[in-house]
Amino acid sequence: MALTAKGRATRQRIIEGAAAYLRSDDPAGVTLDDIRAITGTSKGQIFHYFPDGKEELFLAVARYEAGRVLDDQQPHLGALTTWSAWERWRDAVIARYHAQGRNCPLGALMSQVGSTPGAAEVVTSLLNRWQFHVKEGIEEMQDTGLVRPDVNADRVAAAFIAGIQGGVQVLRSTGSIAHLEASLDTLIDHLRS
Repeated sequence: MALTAKGRATRQRIIEGAAAYLRSDDPAGVTLDDIRAITGTSKGQIFHYFPDGKEELFLAVARYEAGRVLDDQQPHLGALTTWSAWERWRDAVIARYHAQGRNCPLGALMSQVGSTPGAAEVVTSLLNRWQFHVKEGIEEMQDTGLVRPDVNADRVAAAFIAGIQGGVQVLRSTGSIAHLEASLDTLIDHLRS
């Protein structure tokens, strides 16, 4: 469906409003009427922009939240060329998840739309883009001699992403950021050695 500028703005307002609401509540209990009320839209508008209803809207919100995961780490994630840049990136990741606490909006949304076509693509795309940025940073550091040339940049980048995701899962379960910090610190130390 081709949207006008006003239509794109309305659709985006619905997505952003729903995202803000879902960040503060459990998506399992959220209805389209809740979304309609907080976004100031009619039922007809919701179904105009999201004809398949709640699952389609939640999938759009999941895409939006996935983009925020990487946006929140910029400009650090895109400039991992010095050790201080790696430390700033690490601090940005910790700050994001510390502020988020046990509530992971993307994780909660994905549990709602996990079997919906496109849900796996949202997560896969996010993880691939994230890993690419980290790998690129490791390779930049190798080019300048700050990281050993025998380090497998793609493999270590994958370990960073797995470590972050594991740390976030522990945070969601326990409320503690310690495992996420330990994972990032250990991997950065590995690069420095």
